[in-house]
Amino acid sequence: MIKIREEKAEDYQAVREINNSAFGQPEEGRIVDKIREACDEIISLVAVEGEKVVGHIFFSPAEINYKGKAIKGMGLAPMAVHTSYQNKGIGSLLVDDGIKKVKETSCSFIIVLGHDKYYLRFGFETASMYGIKPQWEGVPDEAFMIMILDKETMAGDSGIAKYRKEFDEAM
Repeated sequence: MIKIREEKAEDYQAVREINNSAFGQPEEGRIVDKIREACDEIISLVAVEGEKVVGHIFFSPAEINYKGKAIKGMGLAPMAVHTSYQNKGIGSLLVDDGIKKVKETSCSFIIVLGHDKYYLRFGFETASMYGIKPQWEGVPDEAFMIMILDKETMAGDSGIAKYRKEFDEAM
């Protein structure tokens, strides 16, 4: 049976391996390691079967900058499931539990760069509908999404959404 829990230090190697395998490169694992070292305001959850880590989701601080104003939120990235456990609903469990954890904070939004067909079902919307663009050039409009958690804070705002600087190294 799959359980979702907060990541522990002894999970770091398994998390790195899952990200490396799922993305076919070491970059996502390195980004997670660097942000863990530099930032206390993360949400990092793992999916476990017995004692084996089979999936991971990571949220780190993000912000939307508009006319000198910075609105705080979270960026979802990466989310990965071990290749032999994919297509079994584990990613959905991770996303659902991760969103619940973020909602317990004072964050105004969650951004994600990913497959629109996947993330729309969790309540994400195309960010450009709100006049929000990603910090990177060339990102397909449908791939950059937002979930607004605090409609009052976000009302009428638009601007550039930024993940932590560690993500710039991968782009």
